[in-house]
Amino acid sequence: VLLAEGFEEIEAITVIDMLRRVEIETVMVGLTARRVRGSHGIEVAADRTLAEAAGEAWDLVYLPGGMPGATHLRDDARVRALLQAQIAGGRKVAAICAAPIALEAAGVLAGRRATSHPGFAGQLASASEYCEDRVVADGLVLTSRGPGTAAELALEIVGQLRSPEAAERLRAAMLWG
Repeated sequence: VLLAEGFEEIEAITVIDMLRRVEIETVMVGLTARRVRGSHGIEVAADRTLAEAAGEAWDLVYLPGGMPGATHLRDDARVRALLQAQIAGGRKVAAICAAPIALEAAGVLAGRRATSHPGFAGQLASASEYCEDRVVADGLVLTSRGPGTAAELALEIVGQLRSPEAAERLRAAMLWG
């Protein structure tokens, strides 16, 4: 989970929490530092920085949205290279809310269905189709709409990294929907 200054706390922590509940190893990576402040002033201690995590391979790289966090992710050449390497290696990427703009900047949305917060729909020009679904999975790329869809995105990630049954067990245990 890449955390840039100004990340959306609900989108980050909800997904981290739900993945850890099913024992998916989840590493919080600060874009520039180990202490990262979210868009609502909540500070999180990352496990390592992006520089410290350089060269590691991940099953999935997740980008929470939030402003200006999403623009920091979009504008960082290391993030673009990481996203491109994920896709080239057949590994997944996920982004929510404003963060799909980083996927767009990295060129990984080209020819794929995607979604985002409605305010960023016009910035996903290479997507083959902009969807208003709460979660959109298109091959290696998962996107979602905003804080209110974070748990649904987390369940999709669990379903893809573990199994649909694991996602359903988590949903039931959390009394989600």
